[in-house]
Amino acid sequence: MRVLMPGYREVIHSGHVIEPVCTLPGHADIPACELGRITCADGLTIYVLRCPELYEREGTPYGDELGIGWPDNDIRFARLGLAAADIASNRLGLGWRPQLLHLNDWPSALAAGYLRWRGDATPSIFTIHNLAYQGVYEASRCRALGIPEAAMNLEELEYYGQLSFMKAGIAYSAHVTTVSATYAREITTPAFGCGLESLLERRAEQGRLWGIPNGIDDSWDPRTDAHLAQAFAMNDWRGKRANAEHVRRLFGLGVSSGPLFAVVSRLVHQKGLDLTIGAAESVVRAGGQIVFIGRGEMPVEKALRHLAARFPGAIGVNIGFDEGEARCMYAGSDFLLMPSRFEPCGLSQMYAQRFGSLPIAHRTGGLADTIEDGVTGFLFDEMTLESYIHAIQRAITVFRATDLFYAMRRAAMAGRYHWRQSVEPYSRLYRTTVEGEAACEARYRAMS
Repeated sequence: MRVLMPGYREVIHSGHVIEPVCTLPGHADIPACELGRITCADGLTIYVLRCPELYEREGTPYGDELGIGWPDNDIRFARLGLAAADIASNRLGLGWRPQLLHLNDWPSALAAGYLRWRGDATPSIFTIHNLAYQGVYEASRCRALGIPEAAMNLEELEYYGQLSFMKAGIAYSAHVTTVSATYAREITTPAFGCGLESLLERRAEQGRLWGIPNGIDDSWDPRTDAHLAQAFAMNDWRGKRANAEHVRRLFGLGVSSGPLFAVVSRLVHQKGLDLTIGAAESVVRAGGQIVFIGRGEMPVEKALRHLAARFPGAIGVNIGFDEGEARCMYAGSDFLLMPSRFEPCGLSQMYAQRFGSLPIAHRTGGLADTIEDGVTGFLFDEMTLESYIHAIQRAITVFRATDLFYAMRRAAMAGRYHWRQSVEPYSRLYRTTVEGEAACEARYRAMS
């Protein structure tokens, strides 16, 4: 396996040696660029696209420091897809050619299209992490991106008169995966399909849409995590309390024996922050405190600052992100608030459970798959303030029933949502894709 990624400023200045490999040719308005190679300590090869004018910018991978998307994102990520296709087509003399491409979300989706338009048979697997972000551009951009006019039809790229990178990945890949079983079902419906539900429903009927859950890695271990104020193991509730005290000091909260709620999130509409803002007064009245960390949409950030000003000592907000603080919040909190409108998989609920914080979440997507209601967390069904507050009240009632609360905490910490669970499903899907369905199934039957 080898990885291909853009040469963002953080990658270029990461301290890794980037060896020059070759020059990648341009195509249409996509500029030529250099391909570099990082060899990791474990032997993994990472190819890096060195194109300073496209990737070495302040801000995020997708936009400036204010969160406004770069106007040339179509060119930036077409460059990524074209590079993947060039490598897969063995055009660069690397001495290595992949048997398949695994593409992730819209930024890499055009790779499958470039291969198809060249007549290259290298198959792709396309993973949807969040269908709401599709990479949609004006149809007039096809010429600049080197997309043939014939591809602009309902079965391929056309999306309500525009072109969709995401649709290209779905249309041209051999298989489509997403990051939880429930989300795989949800995106075939109008409520969650973002206008692509008919295409995704056909992929499901063809046996080409799969839900394979994400996982978390070994660094999420409260016994060894160096970010924490105090490491702790299951049943070491003094360690949990030490992290809670640290978080309260960090966010300027008062001393309290009540429940501590945490929000670690992108501050966007999808995440249901409006419901948490609406529920905040009832939490504070019940003796609870809430800490928030994240950044995102300006109106949400402003509303959270106003909320903290309303409830000094009970609600703390950090607009931004610091991984050490976030890990301490998981470790110190009693509950994680996660009322997402939709959630393809979600990792925060897994981090929280591993650190003994019980998630309170909307029953959707990966949240429904990874939280057992009343056992490892709390789920609510309707995306309403009333339903959400009822779930919070259930949690506070359990918090006061100490034996039940600790039993739920132990059950959450014992969960096994690890990346290892994804290995076998992906291994089988890779083999299916490369060898063909019949050959793969025959080999599995012979093994069994």
